[in-house]
Parts: sequence; C-alpha cells; structure tokens
Amino acid sequence: MSQRPPLVDPHVHLWDLAHIRYPWLTGPFDTDNPNGSVERIAVDYPLDAYLADAQQWDVRGIVHIDAGADPADALRETQWLQAMADARGMPSGIVAFAALDDPQVETLLSAHVEHANVRGIRHIINWHPDSARSYSSADVTTSSAWMRGFGLLKKFGLSFDLQAYPGQFVHLAELIAKHPDTQVILNHTGMAIPGDADGWETWRRGMAALAALPNVAVKISGMGFTWRPWDVDQARAYVLETIELFGTDRAMFASNFPTDKLFGSFDTHFDAYDAITANFGAEERAALFGGNANRIYRLGLTL
Repeated sequence: MSQRPPLVDPHVHLWDLAHIRYPWLTGPFDTDNPNGSVERIAVDYPLDAYLADAQQWDVRGIVHIDAGADPADALRETQWLQAMADARGMPSGIVAFAALDDPQVETLLSAHVEHANVRGIRHIINWHPDSARSYSSADVTTSSAWMRGFGLLKKFGLSFDLQAYPGQFVHLAELIAKHPDTQVILNHTGMAIPGDADGWETWRRGMAALAALPNVAVKISGMGFTWRPWDVDQARAYVLETIELFGTDRAMFASNFPTDKLFGSFDTHFDAYDAITANFGAEERAALFGGNANRIYRLGLTL
C-alpha cells in the first residue's frame, strides 16, 4: 500500500459537556434520527481523545466544525476552542455556528471573526420530507432571510460548510453561483440516501450541480449516514465518484469524529480511504489527505 501522507483532518468535533450545552447529546436518546442513537458518544471528547483515536496517522492539523451546541452557546464554543488553539496549537481552524436566517446574524458573525482561528460558518440545513431524516421542520434555504445571511459571509471573509441533502443541492447551487467569492465546503460526501426513490440519481444530479461551481469543495466522510453497517467495498464507488466529480484538488478526506465513531473506528474509516486511493499518485493522495484542507481552510500549515 502507498505511504500514508500527512493528515489535516478538516472535520472534527470536540466537546466538554460540563462547559457547553449540546441538546443532541443530552438524553433521553432515541434511534429516530439521522445518526441513530448517539448515547455512546455522549461523553466528553477532548483533543487528547481525538489524537488517541488518530494515533496511526501523522496529524498535522485539524479543523473544528460546530458541534451542535445550543445556539445560545455558539460564541462560547468559539471562545473555548480559540483558547485551546492558543495553548495547544489545535484546532488549526474553527468553523463556528451561526443561523443564517437569524435577523441578528451579522452581530454574531462579527463576534466570531474576532477569534484568530475562525475560518467559516456552518448552519446545518438538512431538510427531507421524512421527518426522521430532517434536521429542521422546513427548508430554510429557500427563505429570503437565509439567502441574505449567506450573502453576508463574504463581508467577513468566511467560508460556508454546507450540510444538506441531495434534494436541496440544485437550488442551493443556484444561490452559491451568485456568490462566487464565498468558498463552500460540502459535508459528508453529499449525504446520499440510496433508499429514496431515485436516490442515487438525485445525489448524482445534485453533486454535479455543485461540482460545476469552482468555489465548491467536498469532504469525504459520513459513510454511516448512507449505509449502516458499511464496508470498504460499498464505499469504493461512492468515494471514487465523488472524487471524479470534484477532482483531486477539491476533495478531502475527513473523520467527522467522534460522530463517525458510531459507524466504525478512526482506522476503519481512514484505512478504507487509504485503500480506495492506493493507486492514486503521491501528489494526489497528499492533496486528498492534507493539502486541500490546508489550502481551502487557509490554515497556513507546513506539510
């Protein structure tokens, strides 16, 4: 197998449950949601726990993605992470939470960017007709308030982490195309739902619409959102088709830990990505495992 390149993990969650409120990690727990029961990961996950999970890899940097804190704690999460970065050197980048449809969103964006490691914003916007899959009761991305909030990101030099479902991608691509200077990073391989009618084709059409925009990149992670359980043979075509659509310069492997721990160990995921790309060139693998994340999130790391 090819030599493993340095890793910059662009999708990590850390939490201290006594310090910040996380409603989704607070019982009672059920299985009627996109993750299944999260009880197993509803424990503190500090930086050292992540580094222990990733110990087989040469981790040069991580990007922390908003971890589903209570919206009232969004700025507190950023402050906690920046203090950690100042003391430990990680997280190398921070993608903070802001509800883009909030009338006061500009005030929160302004406060987030006062912190040196903040690079972007995530507002989870997955909407699906099946309420068990939806993260919200309506598709907020079609509202004028949300579109206005998205348009503010450029003012603050912020990227946007896009977590949505394939059925939303075509209309989101139309909006993103109007903001070519805002970097967008699609989460979790586009979260295909093979069980939907025309599920794979909906994913392909939506992914192609996003990939056609040069300011959109993709993170390959979240295999367990599509299959539970999953294995490398299932994932191979999913991963390779995603890379083919976006190219090796706009795709990156991510752990989504500890959430993806629900679907397998760190090594289960990264050994699969390693095996799937074993025949790629060394430069392509270096980009997929670290270089693209370093560049797209503007981390300035030496790899």
